[in-house]
Amino acid sequence: MDDLLIRLGRLDSCAVSDALDKLGLTGAVAGIHRVSTDRRISGRVVTVKLVKDEPGDGRPVSVRHLGTTAIEAAQAGDVIVVEQRTGIDAAGWGGTLSLGASLRGVAGVIIDGPARDVDESRQHDFPVFSRSHTSRTARGRLVEAATNLPVTVGDITVAPGDYVVADGSAVVFVTANEIARVLDAAETIAAREKAMAESLRAGTPISQVMGKSYETMLKK
Repeated sequence: MDDLLIRLGRLDSCAVSDALDKLGLTGAVAGIHRVSTDRRISGRVVTVKLVKDEPGDGRPVSVRHLGTTAIEAAQAGDVIVVEQRTGIDAAGWGGTLSLGASLRGVAGVIIDGPARDVDESRQHDFPVFSRSHTSRTARGRLVEAATNLPVTVGDITVAPGDYVVADGSAVVFVTANEIARVLDAAETIAAREKAMAESLRAGTPISQVMGKSYETMLKK
């Protein structure tokens, strides 16, 4: 694992989000929740775009199940990110995909849309983050339009090879060309917050700990 991934793995979504704010960048997405484990995940992104299945629209019929190309393309530690913004109540991910991804060493999956087989994914100890959950299959409802092309999650455009961290607070993406300086800023913020916690435990009043220096911490 390279140094950037190691550093990202030590940070939570809030520190990275704060770093984006400090640098005037975007990347935080709210409303996507972890549904199968309590683990934080981070890694490089492999993308999948799903669209409504509309027979006769001229697209060739896929001979591969959605998500399988991404799983086979992923390296150990990657995070699969699925765009399922059709509005259709149908899962962009399921239990067998979780098992296959887990065996491949994928760190987790993030779906901007519903997932299914949540209990099964929990049995596989595979982290699934999704906008919602459902029992409804994608068969006859959704098809895969692309793998490893840019997708949209929330209001963020996510490209293959970008970075992501996801935990109980949010999902936060960082573009590949900005990751080094975002990590630098996030590590500084995390260190300052650790020092604040130590001051609180040492008896410093919280009004002093969270005073002017805290309020101005993200100013450029």
